[in-house]
Amino acid sequence: MNTINLQTSIPGPKSLEIMERRKNSMPLGLAKSTDIAIAAAEGGVVTDVDGNTMLDFAGGIGMMNIGHSNKQVVDAMKEQLNKYTHICSLVATPEPYVELAELLNSLTPGNFPKKTLLANSGSEAVENAVNIARYYTKRSAVICFEGGYHGRTLLTLSLTSKYALFKKGFGPFVTDIVRLPSPNIYRKPDQLSEEEYIQFFIKQFEVAMISQIDPDSVAAIIIEPVLGEGGFIPMPKLFLQKLREITTKHNIVLIFDEIQCGASRTGKLFACEHFDVIPDIICSAKSIGAGMPISAITGKADILDVVHLGGIGGTYGGNPVSCVAAIQALKILSSTEFLHRVNKVGDLIGAELEKWKIKYPCIGDVRGIGAMRLVEFVKDRNSKEPDVEIAMEIIKDAIAHGIILIRAGLFSNCIRLLPPIVMTDEQLSEGLHVLEMAIQRAQLKRS
Repeated sequence: MNTINLQTSIPGPKSLEIMERRKNSMPLGLAKSTDIAIAAAEGGVVTDVDGNTMLDFAGGIGMMNIGHSNKQVVDAMKEQLNKYTHICSLVATPEPYVELAELLNSLTPGNFPKKTLLANSGSEAVENAVNIARYYTKRSAVICFEGGYHGRTLLTLSLTSKYALFKKGFGPFVTDIVRLPSPNIYRKPDQLSEEEYIQFFIKQFEVAMISQIDPDSVAAIIIEPVLGEGGFIPMPKLFLQKLREITTKHNIVLIFDEIQCGASRTGKLFACEHFDVIPDIICSAKSIGAGMPISAITGKADILDVVHLGGIGGTYGGNPVSCVAAIQALKILSSTEFLHRVNKVGDLIGAELEKWKIKYPCIGDVRGIGAMRLVEFVKDRNSKEPDVEIAMEIIKDAIAHGIILIRAGLFSNCIRLLPPIVMTDEQLSEGLHVLEMAIQRAQLKRS
């Protein structure tokens, strides 16, 4: 039996009415990937205000790894709401903050003393991590990479790539930031082997440490081990190991932004576990809160402890309702059963995507780790010229037929797949079939 059940066209009349209200009451610059207004959601299934049942393959841009309205999380939140909603950790200590910090300290990779600071969003986590690294090293420069997305605050927007979409009109930006190219195996020159290509980028990084910045001026290097917004590009293991080597040698703080690629999405609790590289600080958010606003900065205790009393913190950081949600979410995310399911979901999606790559010339690449999967669309497989138009056409078509999708990639020519891991095999197959039919229709138009 199909899960998707469409009572109206998508978007339906009630959704369109709410979209009109949105247009008149909210800034037009606040983007939306669909014109769907949500009434309810559970697991991987969303019901809109018109009564249409759809499958969620966007997962709140990676927020819903354990699914919508998880009972374990909801029950914990209800229990906490009956006690108190907030106190502010700058005034008194909510025990859930302490418990969550202890849990993150124990779960993050690294056999060294750790501490955790909680905030509200991924942007805040990155901002705090960079500020702490600057304080610790007494340096100001930060190295980031092309394709990276780190947030929308002034500092994190300065670190973020994809200028026209995220940064246009918002300058001037923070100074003392050096942005370097990052490897993308799919777009390597044909004459280079993968190993030669990676070695080229390592050499270019070494040259940049002379031509653009001196290592002794660098406070931190920040990178997503698997790019999120940048197109689900796993960083080569050798490249990440080189960053670890350089940062260790020059006492630079290595920060991994695992806000989208963490929380078990790749088949391990933290993506860095795939690469045998342990950063000094890990930034977490999105799915660790199961939809609640919370983020974490977890790292070496001697780094996080360096800031003077009162130098870090915030009014809402470590809200106890969000903390209990994250505690329950992390218990699920770190379980053997859940991680096994992640890899099964990833295998199911990956096998299907590989078939599509053979069948449809508009698909240039399919890639990802675990259940973090993506399809990249091109106008020509030889030139690899990005095809933004077909990606958008496919997304609109698939949404109209009952699955929720969002795009990704530096060129916005990719469709990312981040379905809640709790989806059944049947639901995953149903959603993938809808997407394939949308791809097929778009390809036929161009044949």
